[in-house]
Order: sequence, then C-alpha cells, then structure tokens
Amino acid sequence: MSRARKPTQIDIARLAGVSQSTVSLVLNESPDDTQIPPATRQRVEDAVRELGYVPNAAARSLKGGRNHLLGLYSFEAVFPLDQRDFYYPLLAGVEEEAAERGYDLLLFTSGERRGLFADGGQRLRVADGCVLLGRHIRRDDLERLVRDDFPVVFVGRRRVEGGELSYVAADYAAATRDVVRRLAGLGHRRLLYLAAMEESEPGRDRADGYRLGLADAGLGHRAERVEAVGVTAAALENWLAQGVTAIVIEPTEDDRVAVALQRAAGDLGVAIPGRLSVALLGDPPSWSPAPRRWSGFAIPRTELARAAVGLLVDRLDGRPGPRTLHLPCPPVTGDSVGEVPC
Repeated sequence: MSRARKPTQIDIARLAGVSQSTVSLVLNESPDDTQIPPATRQRVEDAVRELGYVPNAAARSLKGGRNHLLGLYSFEAVFPLDQRDFYYPLLAGVEEEAAERGYDLLLFTSGERRGLFADGGQRLRVADGCVLLGRHIRRDDLERLVRDDFPVVFVGRRRVEGGELSYVAADYAAATRDVVRRLAGLGHRRLLYLAAMEESEPGRDRADGYRLGLADAGLGHRAERVEAVGVTAAALENWLAQGVTAIVIEPTEDDRVAVALQRAAGDLGVAIPGRLSVALLGDPPSWSPAPRRWSGFAIPRTELARAAVGLLVDRLDGRPGPRTLHLPCPPVTGDSVGEVPC
C-alpha cells in the first residue's frame, strides 16, 4: 500500500481477512460486535496497529460513530447564484432533504483550484459521506474515492474505472426517445440533432435516446447529429434544403443555441413552429427570460438532489438498496413543436 494515503477500513479488512462491516463493528464498538469471535477481533486490532490506522476522533466520540454531517462538493464554483442558476435547485434540494433526515451540511469549496486529495489528505473525511456534483469532474479523484469506499453519491451519471460510483441521474435516454416519438407522430421524417461540443455521459444518454426514438419510428437511417456550433441563417437554410423539418437541441450551460436558432429562423422568415419545429432536450440550465417556452422536457434538479441525499443516508445506515437511480424527466408541451405543414 502506498504511504501517500492514509489507511482505510478496506485496507484493514483485507489485511485481517474479514469484511469491512466486521471492521466497522469492532472500531465503532457496536452492540452487535459481541457476536464477533475473539480471534477475529484480535486480527482486526492487529491490522489496525500494523497499518497505523487513525479513526476520525470527532465521529468516534459520538453515538454510532457518526457526526451527522453530510458533505456537499462541487467540481465547479457555485457562488454567486440566484434562483435562475443551474446549481440553485440542486443546492436547495440537498439542503431540504438533509434537514429532513436530521443531518447538517458542510460545503466544500475551491473545486476548480484543488482536488479532493489536496495536501496529501482526503478533504471529505470530516463528513460521514458526501454528495458530489459538477460538469467538469476530476476522474482520478472519483476513482480514489471509489477505491477507498468513502460514501459518496454523484448527482448525474458518471462512470469510473475499477469500481462502481453511486449516482442519481435524470433518465435522458427515455425522455429524448419520447421527444423523438412525439415529433415522428406529428409527421416529421427528417430530424437534426444539435449536440453540445463537450463529450459527457448525459450527452451520450441523450444521443442514445435519439437513435432509439428514430428506430421506433422507422427513421434510423436518418439519425443525423452535428455539433451545435455556428448556428446561422446560412446553416439553417442548408438544413431546410436537405428536408429537415424538426431540430432537437442538447442544452449547454445556457440557452444560446436555441436563441441563435430562433434568430436564424427569424432572419429567413421561417416560422417556429410551422415550417420548423424545435425541441429542447432539457430546460436551459440558466432560466433567463425567453420569448417562448421551448417544447421538450424538464430536468428534475431538486428531485435529483433530494434523491442523492436519500441514497447516501440509506448507505450510511446500512440499508440494502440500489446504488444508482434514474428519475423520469417530465415532458414540457411548450410552443415550439407542431405538425409538419401540408
């Protein structure tokens, strides 16, 4: 084991040849540890001494070995913010659910300047567990958290090498599939997908749902997908000339792509809806005043955050259950989708 990191209960369990739950019972002096054979207890205690394991003194001093603090860590700066900000409903949901569960919150900051393992230590250990969020993540930090088996739940689907990361995510694939089905039901046969430039798990989920929806409608051969850059009147004119009657947009950190598309349509005198239908695959992260309510679906941000806290507390309490959850995205009727004109 590397001397660069502190030993964990997993390390103790491996050295002693027991389960992590047995190690936890011994270290926390749980009432259930009376069922542990003396020889097993001795192996755990010997491993603790050999590895130089030092438990969280603050947490050990409290009943149950917990301090009822949940961490909240973002890989990006989240302040300042207001009710229209991307992070506002997420933070509100975490705070509300944590309070209902009887936990206080500890906010870890400086996500863009230093990682979770700054100064040779793991910054989150003062908390019992942590909710993580952010678009621009540090994969190596997530992998270390999984290896150390520190209780975390990510808001959003994320994959890491060598382990399973708990997460709560919006079901973008199913929601996008439903949007495409609706467009096909309105007579649209040539669709265009405007994708964000950054590759991400949510983007791949939306793209999968787009292809599935086209396949359902027998339009799989028309699964055109282009990056949402340079949305101009000339680009839109070219797409229309190719027979495109509907465009679905993968949202970015703001609604600039949808606004640019609407501006281009105005320049060409193209009605939305009418000659062109437009659907947004998730409400814009920043709810700036807009001239219309885009059709598509909404992202249940507050519900995602609350579910992440629930999943984390259930894990801390040792309750069996899923390690990942996908929540449905409610449809938004909006005013930007219509039938194909005759």
